[in-house]
This record gives sequence, C-alpha cells and structure tokens, in this order.
Amino acid sequence: MKQRLTLRLPREALNQPITYRLAIDYDVASKIIRAQIGPHQEGVMVVELAGDIDDLAAATAWLRQQGLVVTTAVGQLSIDRDCCVDCGICTTVCPTGALHMERPHWILRFEVRRCVVCEQCIPSCPLGAIHLNLPAPSGSKTRHAQG
Repeated sequence: MKQRLTLRLPREALNQPITYRLAIDYDVASKIIRAQIGPHQEGVMVVELAGDIDDLAAATAWLRQQGLVVTTAVGQLSIDRDCCVDCGICTTVCPTGALHMERPHWILRFEVRRCVVCEQCIPSCPLGAIHLNLPAPSGSKTRHAQG
C-alpha cells in the first residue's frame, strides 16, 4: 500500500535519520517528493510511503511520537481543459510522470492513479489550468483550493 504524507519537522527533529528509521524499524520504503528544510529552522517534507498497512500505521504513529506533525493527502488534482493549451510546462516538474505529453500530437495527459498530489504542477502552469479539488464538508460540493 502507498500513502502520501506531509511531514512538518520541528527544529529539534531536523537531524534525525527519519527515512532510515522508517526503512529499518518499520520496513516502510519512503520516497521524498518535495522537501523544504533550512538550517536551524522548521522543515516540511512531502513523502510517499510504501509498505504493509499495519507497518504504515506503526510508522505514522512513530513519526508523531518524534514530534512531527503528520497530515495525509487530501484532495485530487484536476486540469481545466478549457484553459489548458498543452504547453507541457507542468510535465517538467511532475515527479511521478502523472502529467506527460502524448505523442505524436503533443497533447497533455493526466494519469490520476500516478498522481501523489505533491502540488508542484499548480504554480508551474502559466494559465492556472491545474486545480486542487478539496473534499467538501458533508452535504456540499467539492471546492477548489485557493492558492
């Protein structure tokens, strides 16, 4: 099973071998999708974890015990085909290949199943054609995230 998490690391946790401990202690593979960590500051990492469902649950609990704020992926990306001009700029920042150009006509294709919702493509689109659709509160429609 795979799970995408956003990890907020307090300054005290920056020197911990987090991904190593996940692999050794919990048998969970981790792929860092995006990381913004400065020296002597708080850090943020988007990671994709893969492993057995019970191992993932134990690993997530351990991360929280280490003082990390752990949030799971919410929402799903969508492309507004009325705005998109198939320029392909978003494909250059997509770490999983979920966004790619279909040859020979050079049309943008989006494979939702490959998307880990890292959101790197959203600011890369010059026309604002990529949106994060957040789950709506019960009884209402899906809404777009404001960026």
